[in-house]
Amino acid sequence: MSFAYQVTARDGAARRGRLNTAHGIIDTPAFMPVGTAATVKGMTIEEIEATGSQIILGNTYHLMLRPGAERIARLGGLHEFMAWPLPILTDSGGYQVMSLSDLREIAEDGVNFRSHLDGARLTLTPERAVEIQHLLDADISMVLDECTPFPASEEVAAESMRRSLRWAARCRKAFEPRPGYGLFGIVQGGVYPALRRESALGLIDIGFEGYAVGGLAVGEGQDIMFQVLEDTLPALPQDRPRYLMGVGKPADILGAVRRGVDMFDCVLPTRSGRTGQAFTRHGTLNMRNARHREDKTPMDTACPCPTCAKHSRAYIHHLFKANEMLGPILLTRHNLHYYQILMAELRAAIEGGSLGDYAEKFAAEQAPPAP
Repeated sequence: MSFAYQVTARDGAARRGRLNTAHGIIDTPAFMPVGTAATVKGMTIEEIEATGSQIILGNTYHLMLRPGAERIARLGGLHEFMAWPLPILTDSGGYQVMSLSDLREIAEDGVNFRSHLDGARLTLTPERAVEIQHLLDADISMVLDECTPFPASEEVAAESMRRSLRWAARCRKAFEPRPGYGLFGIVQGGVYPALRRESALGLIDIGFEGYAVGGLAVGEGQDIMFQVLEDTLPALPQDRPRYLMGVGKPADILGAVRRGVDMFDCVLPTRSGRTGQAFTRHGTLNMRNARHREDKTPMDTACPCPTCAKHSRAYIHHLFKANEMLGPILLTRHNLHYYQILMAELRAAIEGGSLGDYAEKFAAEQAPPAP
């Protein structure tokens, strides 16, 4: 199957589309559960598929350290290794490496860093990042970029963005084209519109199968994030998928979809599931809160997931208070179902030309009750 993206419906700037990859079709807007170390924590492959997930994200940094990209390749690639038959996107490892501020140094050739596992000295270059993702057999690979810190001066953001552009060109040259596989560029530039447009145009000149917006959801706030998207997305090709990295909360996703984003990933639904936070139509719930201890109702009465179909708030509350591992498992399963239901509803609203009405209803339902 060729790697191709088709927009099938529009509602304002929002797009409904289908992305063809080597391991299947992805309906967009799409949310990708994060499978950091070849596992979405607490979930079996069958349970992930049952949520409606069509693609997951694997973490290049963690997999290159353990068990190693070459080992995974010898074992048949990441799909076979973890028994996930559908598409996989892998990040480049850049975000994790850049976050090791005390353990890394950035040079033109790449990033020199120490493993957080054993302190071993390692180097990640654009060419090696692409090679690792090829060994993993990722349907969608990401270029190695420098994740600009926030806040950053315009001078610092410009220097970082231009280095990322040079690395992107090297990644493009290193990528081996195969039917059904694609490489995405990553737009950087901090909160500066001119830098974001320069980055977008530079990446378009290099040429990629898709384009991501990076360097957001790092503390700038929702209003600034949306403004950066409004400044950036119109410069990107209409016939290529757009991926907002590391986002986010349901309201963030809805707002980004309305501005033209097609793909998302975030640890929030799984991490929150492990810490007792549930996402519902009426906002978030802290399942450790004592008010749930004798509540026989499900977390979300409209949710069709197995957790809500079978278990009460009282039971979920008990599991967390007793530190039983089943609590995080059941809540993670619910949260991922909630996110995929949200994406399905967004796709339907775009197809029906009713995204504005959907957004109004969403905001009303999520609003806290009047005192």
